[in-house]
Amino acid sequence: MANIPYADLNAPEVKPIVDRIVAERGSVLHLYQMLLHSPPVAQGWLTYLTAIRQQSTLPGALRELVIMRVAALNGAPYEADQHAPIALKEGVTQAQLDALPSWRESRLFNDTERAVLAYTDAMTREIQVDPAVSAEVGKHFSHRHLIELTATVAAYNMVSRFLEALQVHSHDAR
Repeated sequence: MANIPYADLNAPEVKPIVDRIVAERGSVLHLYQMLLHSPPVAQGWLTYLTAIRQQSTLPGALRELVIMRVAALNGAPYEADQHAPIALKEGVTQAQLDALPSWRESRLFNDTERAVLAYTDAMTREIQVDPAVSAEVGKHFSHRHLIELTATVAAYNMVSRFLEALQVHSHDAR
């Protein structure tokens, strides 16, 4: 159960944002139902996360591996619940999802995926990224992809921290 009730989606001040969310995403997930307590924050969040998820040129499977790893590292089940089906659609296998907790010992990940996962772990756990990890991930990406990868890791750390601080979960009633 969330720490505070979800926002009223029929309130006049949130109606334009609710309409945009429905148009772009099909429904208003619990995350946005919580964010809508602050329309400016919800608006900015929607714009930022839309850029990360829908306008980035980072391959979708890599993006979703990052999101699922961040969710696991941060103990954010709502984030994982929402993104597991997307990851599978993007080409991540169920075996890879199952192996994420011990990805370093798994042979299911190629060199690019391993570099991305190491970078994700470093950004999430240590904040500062070891130069060797940066150099390895840099071998696989253009500057644009590196920026998009870094922004994705950062964004989904933000998402998981928001969700867990407010105890937003998939099983919550609207």
